[in-house]
Amino acid sequence: MATTFPEGFVWGTATSAYQIEGAVREGGRGVSIWDRFSHTPGKTENGDTGDVASDHYHRWRQDVGLMKELGLNAYRFSIAWPRIIPDGSGAANQAGLDFYDRLVDALLAAGIEPFPTLYHWDLPEALYDKGGWLNRDAAGWFADYAAVVSSRLGDRVRRWITHNEPFVAAFEGYALGSHAPGLNDPKAALQVAHHLLLSHGRAVPILRQNSEAGAQVGIALNLSWVDPASERQADVEAAQRFDGLLNRLFLDPLFRGAYPADMLAYAGPLAPEVEPEDLLQIATPIDFLGVNYYSRAVVADDPQGGPLGARQIVPPYAELTEMGWEVYPEGLRQLLVRLHQEYHPAALYITENGCAAADRLQDGRVHDPQRIAYLSAHLAAAHQAIAEGVPLRGYLVWSLLDNFEWAYGYTKRFGLVYVDYATQARVVKDSGAWFRQVATANALP
Repeated sequence: MATTFPEGFVWGTATSAYQIEGAVREGGRGVSIWDRFSHTPGKTENGDTGDVASDHYHRWRQDVGLMKELGLNAYRFSIAWPRIIPDGSGAANQAGLDFYDRLVDALLAAGIEPFPTLYHWDLPEALYDKGGWLNRDAAGWFADYAAVVSSRLGDRVRRWITHNEPFVAAFEGYALGSHAPGLNDPKAALQVAHHLLLSHGRAVPILRQNSEAGAQVGIALNLSWVDPASERQADVEAAQRFDGLLNRLFLDPLFRGAYPADMLAYAGPLAPEVEPEDLLQIATPIDFLGVNYYSRAVVADDPQGGPLGARQIVPPYAELTEMGWEVYPEGLRQLLVRLHQEYHPAALYITENGCAAADRLQDGRVHDPQRIAYLSAHLAAAHQAIAEGVPLRGYLVWSLLDNFEWAYGYTKRFGLVYVDYATQARVVKDSGAWFRQVATANALP
């Protein structure tokens, strides 16, 4: 029996500029912090970089054709800030704007709605040299960039996403050092998180002003359902701290206009500097919340577990993806219901969900049953959340294409479409053919 989704449900895929575009020195593009980071020895698997990636900059027409073949009606992509304003602020690069202009037109001609994300971690290096996201001026730089992009595309784009996963940009980049710019400074990470949220709040009214009436603006957060490793009070409290940093540190200011009091108290002198009007700007109402969900977090108390005094554990006998992440679709239902009940977003989109698998090209085919099972189970969980009243409006798979997976280089494959990096040939995987059936039927078999 088919599980039918609401009429008008959005079916799409998601990508990001640095992970797929390549052509880092073409079309007037400036240098980003990920260009520098990926070219720093020891920062990525095999020294891989995004210099070529999936060559989408040259093959975008083919890729739009693949989206149409997959039956998609939406495509979430990110715009590379260094392509639009090579120095981060100042004069715009018309060749960069032209590239996204053509892409948007091609998507619309194919019946695919563009969902552009303004920031997916590729800060112009010139701005990093001025302090980057640690500099409060970054909120203004981002607002100016949003104005340039929306002035060009706002007549056709109906749904904007300001930031992708500010948690990752802040904490992987500034506290753990595993992402660009590669710092290990928890206080800096908390300040960066605040400036990212502030830049979002400043951009929202600009995007609305420069777009047609009815255009919607949101943000995409990486969120997880958090379970304690046991019923011990220490584990319960550790899970609460973990949830505070991963989830509530971003949800509370966006929807409640305040940082969670327990996390500010826990941070103590590491807490960010906040000016009086900041939280009012951050809480500017948004039209939808994008949810990037891959797995739950199971958390145990650990006095040696970094600033949080906590560590994530993998439950015994858990099924894992190639990333080592637990397959836990029930966590998606729990998370969506929680967001609806506690934060009341006007609408929700699953803006990323997917899994890395050990894909192999054999006789011109890629058989990936694990990915099909993963997507099917998570879509069933999403459908159950809708039945419980959650205003879920769409589902975007990560990812359209195999791509540069940040510090993992080209060792992890998430795509519905296989990319042979030596030839850039594209092959629709079994999961892509399966997803075409789902999207076309608006139902889960």
